Amino acid sequence: MHIPDIIIAIDGYSSTGKSSFARLIASDFSFLYLDSGAMYRGVTLMAIEKGLIDADCRIDIPGLSDALRTFDLHFSKTQEGSMTFIGDRCIEKEIRSMEVSSKVSPIAAVPCVREFVDMRLREFGKKKRVVMDGRDIGTTVFPDAELKIFMTADITVRAQRRAAEMAAKGETVPMEEVMENLRERDYIDSHRETSPLARAADALVLDNSRMTLQDQMEWLRGIIRERFGGMSD
Repeated sequence: MHIPDIIIAIDGYSSTGKSSFARLIASDFSFLYLDSGAMYRGVTLMAIEKGLIDADCRIDIPGLSDALRTFDLHFSKTQEGSMTFIGDRCIEKEIRSMEVSSKVSPIAAVPCVREFVDMRLREFGKKKRVVMDGRDIGTTVFPDAELKIFMTADITVRAQRRAAEMAAKGETVPMEEVMENLRERDYIDSHRETSPLARAADALVLDNSRMTLQDQMEWLRGIIRERFGGMSD
């Protein structure tokens, strides 16, 4: 399928499979994949390691702001695809831990953190042919994106997916804890003062509660044919 030089912005709730969907789009359509969530998780990991956020999620905002001035957080291509790094250290596994998951929403709500991440993401988007997922991509980072998608799914399905993902990495967490974490993140993401999670007015809603990744790709191909026309496989 031929696709013009566009930006595809994917927003939505935690554990709706935004990253998996975006990665598949990037692979099938030869787009650059940018994982904004990984960047927020990278900042969260740094804050934890530097003692800038405590067990009660109290954040040393002046200290965090200062640390961001020289923070080398970036994506690098590896044999396994695009990975998140701090300097020359790959942090992909560490940023998916439950500890990071439990603290990422408060960190992501800090204005200086959002400015830090948005600035870097916009640099990547200048050349187009980018697919990016997060919570404010279509509303704040790329409000002029040519295609915006807002993903949602039943919270029970989301919790099952998250628990399965963690189990595959050797981390067993009670389902009740996973679901409570999702509820907390939904509330924080939707009510934060800076760039809250919200569907852009021109975003298409994708409820994938009962859809496979291939189902979602077929849905997307149909949207692209309809919106841009004249495309063939």
